[in-house]
Amino acid sequence: MADEVENLTIGAFARASGVNVETVRYYQRRGLLSEPRKPLGGIRHYGESDVARVRFIKTAQRLGFTLEEVALLLKLDDGTHCSEAAAVAQHKLAEVRARLADLGRMENVLADLVARCRKARGNVSCPLISSLHSASVGSGSKGDKRPPRSTRRSPHNK
Repeated sequence: MADEVENLTIGAFARASGVNVETVRYYQRRGLLSEPRKPLGGIRHYGESDVARVRFIKTAQRLGFTLEEVALLLKLDDGTHCSEAAAVAQHKLAEVRARLADLGRMENVLADLVARCRKARGNVSCPLISSLHSASVGSGSKGDKRPPRSTRRSPHNK
């Protein structure tokens, strides 16, 4: 069994890692994953350490780390840079907390608009639709109840 894990083709490696082949290639282009030596007339083979590395990358991404941050964490993965890794994680934690605060404000605005819609009766303009129209016209004023823009992620954060 150990030989099987050390002798994976790119397709088997991708499946074992829980990603597709193009993701493996993308990680290689980004320098997150090395490309194994190709024997003369042969096929490149991947091993257990490669599978573990891709799983590390995917786990870090699920925690919100960008591929640039993942690359930094991988460079710090020798057991002697815990304080530096903690600093990267502390920065990410601050970003997550800021996003949570933004989401809380968005939730409050939407809850208020939904409540106003439920109270509206008769031939009155929908408060939600009216609010969205007025926000698009008067963008930038401090008094508007527009939700903040969300943080956009790169489509390459696979």
